[in-house]
Amino acid sequence: MERFQDKTVLVTGGTSGIGLAAAKAFVKEGARVVVTGRDEAALENARAALGSNAIAVRNDAGAPGAARELAAAIADRGLKLDAAFLNAGAAKFAGLADVTEAFWDDTFNTNVKGVFFQIQAIAPLLAQGASIVINGSINAHIGMPNTAVYAASKAAVISLAKTLSAELLPSGARVNVVSPGPVHTPLYGKLGLDAATLEATAAQIQAQIPLGRFGTPEELASTVLHLSAPESAFIVGTEVIVDGGMSQL
Repeated sequence: MERFQDKTVLVTGGTSGIGLAAAKAFVKEGARVVVTGRDEAALENARAALGSNAIAVRNDAGAPGAARELAAAIADRGLKLDAAFLNAGAAKFAGLADVTEAFWDDTFNTNVKGVFFQIQAIAPLLAQGASIVINGSINAHIGMPNTAVYAASKAAVISLAKTLSAELLPSGARVNVVSPGPVHTPLYGKLGLDAATLEATAAQIQAQIPLGRFGTPEELASTVLHLSAPESAFIVGTEVIVDGGMSQL
């Protein structure tokens, strides 16, 4: 089945993990996919993995002006967007006493400001009935220590899905959120923990998941695909939690 044949999809942060898995899922469904990332080598690897239907654009979701630059790059190619998965994000954890203003700004600039202004920038490029999916997190709902800033940023985008859906209704576009629980992605290797601590942390997290395992990027990608496809046209301003029951049971 090729639900996205002749359609164009944007995936920010599409060079690894959930973003790359989603990009691959869209390509498999026939889409032309625009993927973004900050690292040129990672972008080239993603382009190679996705094939001829991929357009790779270097873009930093947290940088001033990045949203307008990305929208311009898409418009310059004469493309309209049928779907967008705003996946790029910053996941840094610190306790209350260790949070600096720079730490706060880096998280919110990427996870909230970047998402808001990206939607603003691509709004004129959205095709009738387009879907926007934002990557949230179950951390917005659970009181996990050392995640206050990250969790607050994800709670903010869950709110944006509701308010911006209301604003975009006249254009036929809709906004939803997919909120992952623990997923096996390269993100865990970027937390600055040594191997032993990382393994112990992963074991502690896994013990809290009713299904007894981490999720996979492909499982998240399938949810993103569903929320972006025509069959989910009646789902608007909603958060879909994909966490193996961690925040639910």
